[in-house]
Amino acid sequence: MKLREIFAEAVSKLRENEIMNPERDARALVSFGVGIPADRLTISSEYLAGKEQIQKVNHLLQRRIAGWPVSRILGKRLFWGREFLINDDVLDPRGDTETLIALALQKPGKFVLDLGTGSGAIGLTLASEWPDAQLVASDLSKTALDVARQNAIKLGVIQRCQFVNSDWFHSLEGQFDLIVSNPPYISEGEMALLSREVKNHDPSLALFAGPDGLSAYRTISAQAKNYLVAGGRLLFEIGHRQASAVSQILQEQGYIDIAVHQDLDRKDRVVSCRSPT
Repeated sequence: MKLREIFAEAVSKLRENEIMNPERDARALVSFGVGIPADRLTISSEYLAGKEQIQKVNHLLQRRIAGWPVSRILGKRLFWGREFLINDDVLDPRGDTETLIALALQKPGKFVLDLGTGSGAIGLTLASEWPDAQLVASDLSKTALDVARQNAIKLGVIQRCQFVNSDWFHSLEGQFDLIVSNPPYISEGEMALLSREVKNHDPSLALFAGPDGLSAYRTISAQAKNYLVAGGRLLFEIGHRQASAVSQILQEQGYIDIAVHQDLDRKDRVVSCRSPT
């Protein structure tokens, strides 16, 4: 089959199975299956694919139709212009999290802590943007840290990174001028509302945070001030209905300059604050 025929058939199959954005997903999956960059599919439309390539594309399509996110199928995700490896042990980085990156970059950090780093998308992006920054990336999952290390090597920042297996601050030491975290924040009542892509494929350790979804914010807020320099920043990603509750937690712990920031969909997405000076 010619590449244009494979692509047209892929779009048709995805559309028949009510997959949103079938053209976009077909482009990514066909590109991966035949080994031709997505931006060259059109000019390669007459390329004649072999039997094994066609079988691989069909297998990828079957996984997508079965509910696998494209990023999980490909094992990678584009985040802030960089490609990050992902697997079943880490959260799939999403565009909303780039709101936190944009905010963090407004003031350069020298010593950065990424709590619950997962794939390393947040911390490693900051390390890549700030050539002089030193990053400590922690996670309770050792397998997640393995993924983050691979991404640090891939991005060429491994020499400036330290990876620590820790339950939040338990195994950490030192002082930081910036602490960032996208902690678990899904409550028990919200579990049933999650999409099948999230519910079936993101690790529960990175999703769920007790009955009200706020347990991680309470724990981190209570301890972070002991690891921040005077005036150091703490940035949280939050669920879009949690701004008031998280702000209240931070206020009770004595943080200052507490502010809520919205993502591109105008939903509350990040809460920022500073430690007392």
